[in-house]
Amino acid sequence: MISATQDAANGAASAPKPSGDNVDALHALILHQLDEDQAQETISIPLAGKSSIADHMVIASGRSTRHVSAIAEKLAQRIKQEAGRQVRVEGLPNADWVLLDAGDVIVHLFRPEVRSFYNLERMWSFGDAPPVAAAN
Repeated sequence: MISATQDAANGAASAPKPSGDNVDALHALILHQLDEDQAQETISIPLAGKSSIADHMVIASGRSTRHVSAIAEKLAQRIKQEAGRQVRVEGLPNADWVLLDAGDVIVHLFRPEVRSFYNLERMWSFGDAPPVAAAN
């Protein structure tokens, strides 16, 4: 894994580093890492004032179970490295739906079919899940 210092030396854009309990920096770090790992249909739902479980819920999809698993493992490692937080991870063995609990930010990673079935966006009144292409 390349450190932020190495990224800067190579001219690459590095993610913001969270300091302490800075929720916005943690949220930005997560969104940046999901983008770097080519997560699809990433949305962020603000939960502050709606729920006491977290300030943000991020939902994204991977192309396959392998992609979902790789995104989850790298994201958990990056949060620990950059923010100094332990991340609780659930669902990694099957990787159809992986939940990462980083305290103030909760991340749901899905395979597209599973995301469409559970439709968390609708549950939180954020709209419909992205459509899933029909299998041929």
